[in-house]
Amino acid sequence: MTQPPNAPGNPPGPRPPAWQGPPQVPPGGYQVPPGPQSPIVKRIPEDQPFVARPSVLKRLLVLGPVALVVVLAFTCPLAFVLTADSPDSTSGDIVAVLAFAGCLLFVVSGAMSLQVFLITSGGPVLAVGPAGLWIKTRPTRGQAIWLPWEGIERISRRRWSLEKMVVVKPRDPRADGNLGVFTAIDSGLLKLFYGSGFTATLNFADRGEHEIMAAIARYSNGRTLIV
Repeated sequence: MTQPPNAPGNPPGPRPPAWQGPPQVPPGGYQVPPGPQSPIVKRIPEDQPFVARPSVLKRLLVLGPVALVVVLAFTCPLAFVLTADSPDSTSGDIVAVLAFAGCLLFVVSGAMSLQVFLITSGGPVLAVGPAGLWIKTRPTRGQAIWLPWEGIERISRRRWSLEKMVVVKPRDPRADGNLGVFTAIDSGLLKLFYGSGFTATLNFADRGEHEIMAAIARYSNGRTLIV
Protein backbone atom coordinates (compact mmCIF):
# COMPACT_ATOMS: atom_id res chain seq x y z
CA MET A 1 0.00 0.00 0.00
CA THR A 2 1.34 3.49 -0.88
CA GLN A 3 2.07 5.48 2.22
CA PRO A 4 1.20 9.18 2.39
CA PRO A 5 4.22 11.46 2.23
CA ASN A 6 5.66 12.80 5.42
CA ALA A 7 4.25 16.16 6.34
CA PRO A 8 6.72 19.02 6.73
CA GLY A 9 8.34 18.89 10.12
CA ASN A 10 7.71 15.17 10.66
CA PRO A 11 10.73 12.87 10.98
CA PRO A 12 11.52 10.73 7.95
CA GLY A 13 10.81 7.02 7.94
CA PRO A 14 7.93 4.61 7.38
CA ARG A 15 4.48 5.72 8.36
CA PRO A 16 1.64 3.53 9.69
CA PRO A 17 -0.93 2.33 7.15
CA ALA A 18 -4.13 4.29 6.78
CA TRP A 19 -7.28 2.91 8.46
CA GLN A 20 -8.89 0.58 5.97
CA GLY A 21 -12.41 0.36 7.32
CA PRO A 22 -14.74 1.14 10.22
CA PRO A 23 -14.08 -0.52 13.59
CA GLN A 24 -15.95 -3.74 14.28
CA VAL A 25 -18.95 -3.17 16.54
CA PRO A 26 -20.03 -5.94 18.91
CA PRO A 27 -23.71 -6.92 19.08
CA GLY A 28 -25.99 -4.92 21.33
CA GLY A 29 -24.86 -1.47 20.20
CA TYR A 30 -21.67 -1.29 22.27
CA GLN A 31 -18.80 0.60 20.67
CA VAL A 32 -15.31 -0.89 20.64
CA PRO A 33 -12.92 1.42 22.56
CA PRO A 34 -9.71 2.48 20.86
CA GLY A 35 -6.60 0.37 21.29
CA PRO A 36 -6.21 -3.39 21.69
CA GLN A 37 -8.71 -3.69 24.54
CA SER A 38 -12.03 -5.44 23.99
CA PRO A 39 -15.32 -3.82 25.05
CA ILE A 40 -16.25 -4.21 28.71
CA VAL A 41 -19.79 -3.97 30.10
CA LYS A 42 -21.30 -4.24 33.58
CA ARG A 43 -23.66 -7.03 32.55
CA ILE A 44 -23.92 -9.42 29.63
CA PRO A 45 -26.69 -8.24 27.27
CA GLU A 46 -29.59 -10.67 27.17
CA ASP A 47 -30.69 -9.92 23.60
CA GLN A 48 -28.16 -12.31 22.05
CA PRO A 49 -29.14 -15.41 20.03
CA PHE A 50 -27.97 -17.78 22.77
CA VAL A 51 -27.72 -16.82 26.46
CA ALA A 52 -26.70 -19.03 29.41
CA ARG A 53 -27.76 -17.83 32.85
CA PRO A 54 -26.73 -19.11 36.30
CA SER A 55 -29.03 -21.64 37.93
CA VAL A 56 -29.70 -21.05 41.62
CA LEU A 57 -31.56 -24.35 41.95
CA LYS A 58 -28.66 -26.44 40.61
CA ARG A 59 -26.21 -24.82 43.04
CA LEU A 60 -28.51 -25.26 46.02
CA LEU A 61 -29.11 -28.92 45.17
CA VAL A 62 -25.35 -29.48 45.35
CA LEU A 63 -24.38 -27.11 48.17
CA GLY A 64 -27.27 -28.18 50.43
CA PRO A 65 -25.92 -31.71 50.98
CA VAL A 66 -22.41 -30.28 51.28
CA ALA A 67 -23.57 -27.99 54.11
CA LEU A 68 -25.27 -30.94 55.83
CA VAL A 69 -22.10 -33.06 55.60
CA VAL A 70 -20.02 -30.25 57.11
CA VAL A 71 -22.44 -29.87 60.03
CA LEU A 72 -22.54 -33.63 60.69
CA ALA A 73 -18.75 -33.87 60.49
CA PHE A 74 -18.44 -31.46 63.43
CA THR A 75 -21.58 -32.42 65.35
CA CYS A 76 -21.33 -36.22 65.40
CA PRO A 77 -17.98 -36.43 67.26
CA LEU A 78 -19.23 -33.88 69.79
CA ALA A 79 -22.48 -35.79 70.28
CA PHE A 80 -20.58 -39.04 70.75
CA VAL A 81 -18.38 -37.51 73.45
CA LEU A 82 -21.22 -35.85 75.37
CA THR A 83 -23.84 -38.58 75.12
CA ALA A 84 -21.67 -41.65 75.60
CA ASP A 85 -22.83 -44.02 78.32
CA SER A 86 -21.53 -42.48 81.51
CA PRO A 87 -22.97 -41.28 84.82
CA ASP A 88 -22.27 -37.67 83.79
CA SER A 89 -24.44 -37.77 80.66
CA THR A 90 -27.59 -35.63 80.95
CA SER A 91 -30.40 -34.41 78.74
CA GLY A 92 -28.76 -31.01 78.83
CA ASP A 93 -25.86 -32.43 76.85
CA ILE A 94 -28.25 -33.47 74.07
CA VAL A 95 -29.77 -30.00 74.04
CA ALA A 96 -26.27 -28.51 73.81
CA VAL A 97 -25.42 -30.74 70.84
CA LEU A 98 -28.62 -29.80 69.05
CA ALA A 99 -28.03 -26.11 69.72
CA PHE A 100 -24.46 -26.40 68.42
CA ALA A 101 -25.67 -28.20 65.31
CA GLY A 102 -28.34 -25.58 64.68
CA CYS A 103 -25.90 -22.68 65.04
CA LEU A 104 -23.33 -24.37 62.84
CA LEU A 105 -25.96 -25.13 60.19
CA PHE A 106 -27.07 -21.49 60.27
CA VAL A 107 -23.51 -20.22 59.79
CA VAL A 108 -22.59 -22.70 57.05
CA SER A 109 -25.84 -22.30 55.13
CA GLY A 110 -25.59 -18.52 55.46
CA ALA A 111 -22.07 -18.48 54.04
CA MET A 112 -23.05 -20.75 51.16
CA SER A 113 -26.20 -18.71 50.45
CA LEU A 114 -24.09 -15.56 50.27
CA GLN A 115 -21.73 -17.29 47.85
CA VAL A 116 -24.64 -18.41 45.66
CA PHE A 117 -26.07 -14.88 45.70
CA LEU A 118 -22.77 -13.31 44.64
CA ILE A 119 -22.31 -15.82 41.84
CA THR A 120 -25.85 -15.78 40.47
CA SER A 121 -26.86 -12.12 40.88
CA GLY A 122 -24.57 -10.78 38.15
CA GLY A 123 -26.76 -11.78 35.23
CA PRO A 124 -25.90 -14.21 32.41
CA VAL A 125 -22.57 -16.03 32.46
CA LEU A 126 -22.23 -16.43 28.69
CA ALA A 127 -23.85 -15.19 25.48
CA VAL A 128 -22.91 -16.14 21.93
CA GLY A 129 -23.84 -14.91 18.49
CA PRO A 130 -22.59 -14.88 14.91
CA ALA A 131 -19.95 -12.18 15.57
CA GLY A 132 -18.50 -13.41 18.86
CA LEU A 133 -19.28 -14.06 22.50
CA TRP A 134 -19.76 -12.29 25.78
CA ILE A 135 -18.23 -13.90 28.88
CA LYS A 136 -17.93 -12.77 32.50
CA THR A 137 -14.56 -11.53 33.70
CA ARG A 138 -15.10 -12.46 37.38
CA PRO A 139 -17.16 -15.26 38.93
CA THR A 140 -18.85 -12.98 41.50
CA ARG A 141 -19.52 -9.90 39.37
CA GLY A 142 -21.60 -9.13 36.31
CA GLN A 143 -18.74 -7.44 34.45
CA ALA A 144 -18.21 -9.07 31.07
CA ILE A 145 -16.03 -8.79 27.99
CA TRP A 146 -16.86 -9.24 24.31
CA LEU A 147 -14.51 -11.25 22.12
CA PRO A 148 -14.91 -11.78 18.35
CA TRP A 149 -14.56 -15.38 17.19
CA GLU A 150 -11.43 -14.45 15.21
CA GLY A 151 -9.90 -13.06 18.41
CA ILE A 152 -10.28 -16.33 20.35
CA GLU A 153 -7.38 -18.77 20.25
CA ARG A 154 -9.03 -21.73 21.97
CA ILE A 155 -12.19 -22.76 23.82
CA SER A 156 -11.86 -25.73 26.17
CA ARG A 157 -13.56 -27.45 29.08
CA ARG A 158 -11.97 -27.80 32.52
CA ARG A 159 -13.13 -29.14 35.87
CA TRP A 160 -12.33 -27.75 39.31
CA SER A 161 -13.84 -29.46 42.36
CA LEU A 162 -17.62 -29.68 41.80
CA GLU A 163 -17.75 -27.23 38.92
CA LYS A 164 -17.13 -27.76 35.22
CA MET A 165 -16.14 -24.69 33.24
CA VAL A 166 -15.84 -23.54 29.66
CA VAL A 167 -12.56 -21.63 29.29
CA VAL A 168 -12.07 -18.99 26.60
CA LYS A 169 -8.49 -18.01 25.77
CA PRO A 170 -8.08 -14.86 23.63
CA ARG A 171 -5.38 -14.60 20.99
CA ASP A 172 -4.26 -11.20 22.23
CA PRO A 173 -2.85 -11.39 25.79
CA ARG A 174 -3.71 -7.70 26.19
CA ALA A 175 -7.44 -8.42 26.01
CA ASP A 176 -7.74 -8.34 29.80
CA GLY A 177 -5.54 -5.28 30.23
CA ASN A 178 -8.29 -2.86 31.31
CA LEU A 179 -10.37 -4.95 33.69
CA GLY A 180 -9.36 -3.17 36.91
CA VAL A 181 -7.11 -4.15 39.81
CA PHE A 182 -9.40 -6.57 41.64
CA THR A 183 -10.56 -8.22 38.44
CA ALA A 184 -6.93 -8.60 37.37
CA ILE A 185 -6.22 -10.43 40.64
CA ASP A 186 -9.15 -12.80 40.11
CA SER A 187 -8.14 -13.25 36.47
CA GLY A 188 -4.59 -14.12 37.51
CA LEU A 189 -5.86 -16.82 39.87
CA LEU A 190 -8.13 -18.26 37.18
CA LYS A 191 -5.22 -18.35 34.75
CA LEU A 192 -3.27 -20.53 37.20
CA PHE A 193 -6.08 -23.10 37.25
CA TYR A 194 -7.57 -22.86 33.76
CA GLY A 195 -5.02 -21.08 31.56
CA SER A 196 -7.36 -18.11 31.01
CA GLY A 197 -9.25 -15.60 33.14
CA PHE A 198 -12.42 -15.87 31.06
CA THR A 199 -14.57 -18.77 32.25
CA ALA A 200 -18.25 -19.69 32.48
CA THR A 201 -19.95 -22.50 34.33
CA LEU A 202 -21.25 -25.48 32.39
CA ASN A 203 -22.93 -27.63 35.03
CA PHE A 204 -24.51 -24.78 37.08
CA ALA A 205 -26.16 -22.94 34.18
CA ASP A 206 -29.77 -22.99 33.09
CA ARG A 207 -28.65 -24.60 29.83
CA GLY A 208 -27.09 -28.05 29.63
CA GLU A 209 -23.40 -28.55 28.91
CA HIS A 210 -24.04 -30.14 25.51
CA GLU A 211 -26.43 -27.34 24.56
CA ILE A 212 -23.87 -24.66 25.46
CA MET A 213 -21.02 -26.34 23.60
CA ALA A 214 -23.25 -26.98 20.60
CA ALA A 215 -24.19 -23.29 20.45
CA ILE A 216 -20.52 -22.27 20.66
CA ALA A 217 -19.60 -24.67 17.85
CA ARG A 218 -22.52 -23.55 15.69
CA TYR A 219 -21.96 -19.80 15.99
CA SER A 220 -18.15 -19.93 15.88
CA ASN A 221 -18.42 -21.85 12.58
CA GLY A 222 -14.84 -23.10 12.63
CA ARG A 223 -13.27 -19.68 13.35
CA THR A 224 -11.72 -20.86 16.63
CA LEU A 225 -10.37 -24.10 18.06
CA ILE A 226 -12.75 -26.00 20.36
CA VAL A 227 -11.24 -28.81 22.42
